[in-house]
Parts: sequence; structure tokens; C-alpha cells
Amino acid sequence: MKLKIAFQGERGAYSEEAAIQFFGQEVEFITCRDITSVFNLVEAGGADYGVVPLENSIEGSINETYDLLLSTSLKVSGEVNLKVTHCLIAHPEADPIKIKKVISHPQALAQCRIYLLSKRFEVVPSYDTAGSVRKIFEEKLLDTAAIASERAAQIYGMKILDRQIEDYGRNYTRFLVIGERDAEPTGEDKTSIIFSLPHIPGSLYRALEEFAIREINLTKIESRPTKHRPFEYYFYIDFEGHRRNPIIQEALDSLSKKTLFLKVLGSYPRAKIQ
Repeated sequence: MKLKIAFQGERGAYSEEAAIQFFGQEVEFITCRDITSVFNLVEAGGADYGVVPLENSIEGSINETYDLLLSTSLKVSGEVNLKVTHCLIAHPEADPIKIKKVISHPQALAQCRIYLLSKRFEVVPSYDTAGSVRKIFEEKLLDTAAIASERAAQIYGMKILDRQIEDYGRNYTRFLVIGERDAEPTGEDKTSIIFSLPHIPGSLYRALEEFAIREINLTKIESRPTKHRPFEYYFYIDFEGHRRNPIIQEALDSLSKKTLFLKVLGSYPRAKIQ
């Protein structure tokens, strides 16, 4: 039986590319309109794994994903660093000179801000990059272009007007693979956790000290509002090592004594940037 993999967007979305990079083609892909639906489907058992965006090297974090990691019971079992190359895509019958409007996901629009300003297009946010291409195809919009991947253009039989329109060439999006359990140790692993702290001087310093004294390398730290107490935060941290490593276990045990709340999201193989 094939694995069922859920992702946000339509066929040809960058999330699907990330899923293919991690799982290959011999799986069943399930499209979801938004990130919340991916989490819900995997939690309900409708998919074995989900692939969700977490952060972009140009535009930063995807807050929706961070918030869902807090509330879900799912574990992080993998990550993908996908190089994102944006194309300007139009209907095959469209005249490039008559393109007045560009639609795409807000993240893609933001990553191409300089290009779009130079062209003076009207910019319209949409729920998905590939979904924008599909909309132009289905509705035969001749005055509108989409920002999406070359693969999306191929899937829907559209034409590419321009390539590599992102503002910065080294444009990567980090995706997480989520499921019911995390991964076995490989020797090159990361662990992700969430915690909250007493609202007193030095609490964050003392928490991070548990990693420093054991020479555990932090690779990411992010804060998000608790939404329950004004201007108090959850801290999301990624660090090198697997949770089963005795040194990591010792650090987490000590950290738990200094936090109000601690959740281990999972350990998983560390992805490389290609």
C-alpha cells in the first residue's frame, strides 16, 4: 500500500516538490487548501505524513505552522530545504504586453517584490502558487499572470514569460515532515522543542545555558506570542543531536526544571542545503 502524503496547495506547488524530494514519486499525494488542513488530515489518519512550510530564507517564518506545532499531537519526522525559483506564468493565448495583474501566494509575491514593483503589475494574493496557475488556466484569464514553479506551468500547459524573478538568488524554503512519530537516530540529526518560561529576569539566559554548558549547537530560535498572556512568548528551538542521545536527554531534563512548559516536537535527520 502506498504512503499517503498531504501537502498545502495544488499539484505543482512548492510543497509538493518538497514532498517529492523527501518521499519520491511512488506515493499518493493529497492536496489541501491550507496548512491547518494538512495537520488535521494527518492527525485524523487520512494521511500518513504531511509536508508543511516552516520558514523562507528571504521572508522568514510561517507563523501558522509554528502555532500548529504547539497545538498538535503530531511529531516532526523530517525536514527538506528546497531551492525556490519563481517563474512568471501566463495562459498560452495571452499577449505578454497586455498582462496587468499578477496573482500568487503572499509569500511568493513578497519574494518577488522588487521585480513586481519594476513591472508595475497589480498584485493580488491567492491561497497557492500552483493554484493561481490553475485558476488562470480554468478561467482563461488573458490579462493575468501567476508566480509559481516551472513544474506548475508544465502541469497546466501554460507558458513561462520570465524565469528567476525572485529578489535574491539563494531563495530556500524549509519544510517539515509531520507524522505520528519522529525518526530513528542517524548520527546527523536535529531536535525541535517548544517551551515557555517564568516572566522573570534571566529566565531565557538560564534556559539556554543548559545547551551552552554541554556544547549543544543551536541552529534556530524563534519566539511566538502565547496569545493567553500579553507580551509573553513561547520559544521554539532547533538544535543538533537526537533526543535519545544521553547528553541531549540530560539537557532536556535540566531544561524541564527551568520552564513552565516544555514539548519535544521530535528528532529527525538534518537536511542539507543543495
